[in-house]
Amino acid sequence: QVQLVESGGGLVQAGGSLRLSCAASGRTFTSYVMGWFRQAPGKDSEFVAAIRWTGGTTYYADSVKGRFTISRDNAKNTVSLQMNSLKPEDTAVYYCAAAPNWRSAYASRSAYNYWGQGTQVTVSS
Repeated sequence: QVQLVESGGGLVQAGGSLRLSCAASGRTFTSYVMGWFRQAPGKDSEFVAAIRWTGGTTYYADSVKGRFTISRDNAKNTVSLQMNSLKPEDTAVYYCAAAPNWRSAYASRSAYNYWGQGTQVTVSS
């Protein structure tokens, strides 16, 4: 059973930084794609970033490119999302997700089989 547990959310002022972590357990993740999505109140879920566990190729939404960095730590089985230059529009619940194999539709929720419980990120203006 795959388990994903996010941590690191909180309240930060615009221009500040936060680092989210996702602890993954229950499988060997070498073939997996790990993603971060977010959902703001009253809005649809939005793809943020993804990383291929093997090789470390990364993908970003245009809205976060240059500000957010996704990375993984093989030894700790964790995926992190470093968020810099945060804006009020980044406010959302952030979810970690895992897909057992590479999917070209990595930006789609339907590509992912497993989800964490989410962590709140609030950016004040």
